[in-house]
This record gives sequence, structure tokens and C-alpha cells, in this order.
Amino acid sequence: MRLIILVSTLILTGCMTSTQIKNTDAQQRSEARIELGIGYMQKGDMRKARENLEQALIHSPNYYRAQLSIAHYYEQVGETQSAESFYKKALKRHPNNGDVLNNYGTFLCKQGEFTLADKYFNQAIQQQNYYLTSTSYENAALCAMKAQQTDQAISYFKRALDFEPDRVRSALTLAELEIRVGSLEKARLRLVRFHHKFGLHQPSLKLLIQLEQKAGNPNVAEEYKRKLDSLS
Repeated sequence: MRLIILVSTLILTGCMTSTQIKNTDAQQRSEARIELGIGYMQKGDMRKARENLEQALIHSPNYYRAQLSIAHYYEQVGETQSAESFYKKALKRHPNNGDVLNNYGTFLCKQGEFTLADKYFNQAIQQQNYYLTSTSYENAALCAMKAQQTDQAISYFKRALDFEPDRVRSALTLAELEIRVGSLEKARLRLVRFHHKFGLHQPSLKLLIQLEQKAGNPNVAEEYKRKLDSLS
């Protein structure tokens, strides 16, 4: 799951009420603990991760980042019910927050709740002030793949690339699906464009080898194999 970092800087503090100043200060303290907690999780120190994430909640119990972070912690340690509880708390408190909707959708997809996950991904996409649209489309596509809904996955990957044309995972996975369904020209063009933009890479070369073998072009496939070998 991707944890979104959104830090706001309020400049006109002279116009803020004492309650707003207090809330902002509490959120900043919570954010500092979140960053520490995530750092400890990445290092595998789950005890210190939990300590810091619990402190983040104490500082700002209703801050959506704190709620999502502790939910993610519980996911990582296999406490699924606790994770879901915190996701639902975040959703209840912030029903129109795109990050909350997207992360809950990701959690549901991991639990095999594909239809419900799709609902939350699309709700995230529809939020006016949500700017990670390509992320939610890609997550929806990956979830559709898990649900063996290839056509839907292709559609979502295309939308992800509409919003972020250089999104590597979407581009390569879409090409893989296009090869699978026989849309070889589309996949070939996509992969050639990928190489023009990013250079030669093993995953894309492997896809081109697969594509040309499927297209009945063994000589072209061999050429790509040589290029692949040169990268090893």
C-alpha cells in the first residue's frame, strides 16, 4: 500500500484561531511520529514502529494520515481485523478523502474483496481535490487482474497512462496484457515507444521477445534476445 505524504504549510498564522493553531501543531507532531514509524517499519523494527504510530494517534486521533499509517502497520504484522478497524475509522471520519478511499480499496483487494475494492478506487478517482488519479487507476487495474477481469484491467491501465504517460508499471503491464489477448501491434508500438523514452530494459525486452515469438517472427525475437543478453 502506498502511504501518501501531504504536508501543509500555513503561512498566515495571524489569521488563525487558537484552536486552529493547536490543531495544526498537534498534526505536525503526529506527522513527525508517522515518519519515524514508517522508517522503523522499513527497517523491520515493528516494535518501535508501533510505538511511534500510536504516539501519532495520541497527538492527533482524527488525522487521516495517522489512521492510515497504523492500519498499514497492522496489515504488515498480519492483524487484519485491527487494520480494517482503523481503515473504517478513517473512512467514517474522512469519507471524501481520496487517499483514504484508495488505501482502503487496496486493503480490500488484498483480502479478495475485488468488487468492493473497485468501488472505493472509483470513489477516490471521483474526488475533486484528489491528485493521485493515475495511482488509483493503476491500483484498480492490478486488482482487476487479480479478479481475472482482463478487459477491465486493460481499460484501467489505459486511463492510468492518460493521466501519467510515463507510469512504467502501467505501461509494461498493459503491454503484457495486450500480448496475452493478441493485440500485438498495440503492444509492439507501446514497447518501442517505451525504449525510445527510457532505453533498453530487461522486462520490456522480455516482453518483446515473447511478442515476436507469438507473432511468428523468430529472427526479430533472436535480435531482442541478443540485446537482452548484452544487458546481463
